[in-house]
Amino acid sequence: MPTIQSNGLTLAYEQTGSGPHLLLIAGLGYGGWFWHRVVPGLAEHFTVTTFDNRGAGGSDKPPGPYTIEQMAADTAGLMDGLGLAEATVLGHSLGGYIAQELLYARPDLVGRLILASSNLGGMQVIPLTPQAMAVMSNRTGDPLELIKRGVSVAAAPGFAEKQPELLQTLIAYRLTNPVPPASYTAQLMAGAGTAAWSEAKIDAHAAANRVPTLILFGEHDMVVPPGNADLLQAKIPQAQVFILANVGHIFPFEDAAATVDSIVQWVQRSTV
Repeated sequence: MPTIQSNGLTLAYEQTGSGPHLLLIAGLGYGGWFWHRVVPGLAEHFTVTTFDNRGAGGSDKPPGPYTIEQMAADTAGLMDGLGLAEATVLGHSLGGYIAQELLYARPDLVGRLILASSNLGGMQVIPLTPQAMAVMSNRTGDPLELIKRGVSVAAAPGFAEKQPELLQTLIAYRLTNPVPPASYTAQLMAGAGTAAWSEAKIDAHAAANRVPTLILFGEHDMVVPPGNADLLQAKIPQAQVFILANVGHIFPFEDAAATVDSIVQWVQRSTV
């Protein structure tokens, strides 16, 4: 993967396709690999840029703590270096917080915003389900057990049985330890820090959002329940909500075709 200097770090990135720029920001515990199933379809319509957040994959892994503001500055430096002004920016889960902060801090870089499986931050959100909380709190067992338990709440019910080959692909990736434990914890705490975002900060994020915005969720998301989509839409003036059927939190991996279609169709509609 090529690399670029940003915010005092070396970030690994990939770029493919042609057309308007689309930047994809991964969530907790994933690098740019998370997007590999949707990139080919998206690259038929966009110049697609993926990258490894600090702590992930081929990017630098400085000691924590990390903050969302810091990770947004990393992203801005990458975009400046690659000339991605007024791009469509898609942030998934933790990446959704990064995308919101990026738009607030550097509105010149964001022409459209897609918030996937994310929320507003602060305390007035719908929390993860008790089932997901139990799984995420239990770190006992060997690595394979941890991965399988994580998938049981990150994907829609029945995913492992219906798509065993995809499950094995995901397990193989996770076993490469793409985000080492210390970096994982630093990313996790950055996300947890959004619970302390004040109403003033949340309102400032919303007020800064003057771009077309898509709020994209899987109907079976147990990590960030889809009811958060309505809370986001209530705050963001130009937001539209789309709920993907039969998928969970990691829907870009679970159903690549539906994810690509929803993004392409929305961008086309918002361009008219």
